[in-house]
Amino acid sequence: MPTPPRAQPPLQRRLGLPSAIAIGLASMLGAGVFTVWAPAARAAGSGPGLLAALAIAAFIAYCNARSSARLAALHPQSGGAYVYGTVRLHPAAGFAAGWGFLVGKTASGAAMALTLGAYLLPGHPRALAAAAVVAFCAVNLLGVKRTALASAVFAGITVAVLAIVVAAGLTGPVAARPLGDTHPWGVLTAAGFVFFAFAGYARIATLGEEVSRPEKTIPRAVAITLGATVLVYAAVAVTALSVLGAGTLAESTAPLADLAAAAAPAVKPLVAVGAGIATAGVLLSLLAGIGRTALAMARDGRLPGPLTAVSERFGVPWAAEVAASAVVLVMVSTMDLAGAIGFSGFCVLIYYAVANASAVTLDARAPLPWMGLAGCLLVAASLPMAAVLGGLAVFAAGAVWFWITERRSAA
Repeated sequence: MPTPPRAQPPLQRRLGLPSAIAIGLASMLGAGVFTVWAPAARAAGSGPGLLAALAIAAFIAYCNARSSARLAALHPQSGGAYVYGTVRLHPAAGFAAGWGFLVGKTASGAAMALTLGAYLLPGHPRALAAAAVVAFCAVNLLGVKRTALASAVFAGITVAVLAIVVAAGLTGPVAARPLGDTHPWGVLTAAGFVFFAFAGYARIATLGEEVSRPEKTIPRAVAITLGATVLVYAAVAVTALSVLGAGTLAESTAPLADLAAAAAPAVKPLVAVGAGIATAGVLLSLLAGIGRTALAMARDGRLPGPLTAVSERFGVPWAAEVAASAVVLVMVSTMDLAGAIGFSGFCVLIYYAVANASAVTLDARAPLPWMGLAGCLLVAASLPMAAVLGGLAVFAAGAVWFWITERRSAA
C-alpha cells in the first residue's frame, strides 16, 4: 500500500437529513430527465419497452442505493465505493471503483456544463459552460452547506418546471405516434441510458464524512431521494409517451421542450430555463462528489498527495475541488457530447458493481446486492459498443496506474 501523505484536518459533519436530501434530489433531478428519453426510446423500440427500461433502471438503482446506504452507514468516509471496495474487497477493487467514478463523472460534468450552455446560451455554449464550472467551483469552495443550499434551490425549481410540463401534457392535445416493436436487448440498452438519469444518489454517500449521524441520515436520505425521483420520472415518461408517442420521442433532440410545444406552446421557454437550472444543480453536486472521491484516493496515495489539502476555514477539500474543476474545464473545451451518456454510464455502472460486491460481504445470503451486481454488469455490457470499448480502455489505463502506485510503494 502506498505511504499516505501528511495528515490533513478532517472534514466537518455539517449536513443533516434535509441537506442530504436536497443534494441527492439536485443530483438526480437534473439534465438526465431532460435528455435520456430520446436515446432510450430509440434503443427500446416502443413505448412499453421504454417503460420497462425505466422499471429496470429504477430497480437496479434501488439495489445500488440499498447497498450504498448500508455501506455508507458503516464506513462514513468520503469516497463512497472507493472506500467500500478497498476495505471490504481488495485495494484493486476500490481503485477500480474510484477510477471509474472520477473518469465517468468528470465526463458527465463536462457534458452537463455543455448542456447548460446549449440550453441557456445556444450561440456560445462552451463559453457559458466554462463560466458555470468556474462559478460552481467557487460555490463549493465556500463550504458544503453552501452546496446544499444551492442544491435545494435548484431541485425546487426543477420539480416545479417538471410539474408544469406534466400538467400541460395531461391537459393538452394528444398526438402520440407509435414507434414499432420492443427489442429485448434494446430494453437493457435503454435501461443503461435511463440509469444515467438516476445515478446521483451516491453523491450522498460520497459526502459521508460531512453528514451528521450518518448511520441514520444516509439510509433515510437515499430512500427518500430515490423514491421521489422514481415517481417524478414515471410521471414524465408516461406523459411524454401519451402526448408524443415513442416515435416522435425517439427522434427528438429536446424531448420535454417538444412535449411542452405539443401540449402548451407557451410553456416551451420555461422548459429551456428549467433544463438549464436542473443541469446547474447536477454540475454543482458533481464537482463536489468528484472532489471528495479524489480526496479519498489521494489520502491512500492512489492520487498525488497535494490533493489531500483541506481548508481549515471552510472544511472542504479545496485542492481536489480545484483539480477536478480544471479537468472538467479542459474537457468542456475539447469534448464531443456524442456518446457521453453511454460512456459515463458504463464507468458508473462498474462503480456500483463494486459497491454491490462490497455489500455482499455484509450478508452473502441477502439477494439485493447480488441482483444489483448482476444488473449493473448486464446493463453495462448492453450499452453501445463505443461506450463499452471506451470504458474498458479507461479501466485498462487505470490498471496500469494502480500497478505503478503498487510498485512505488514496494520500492
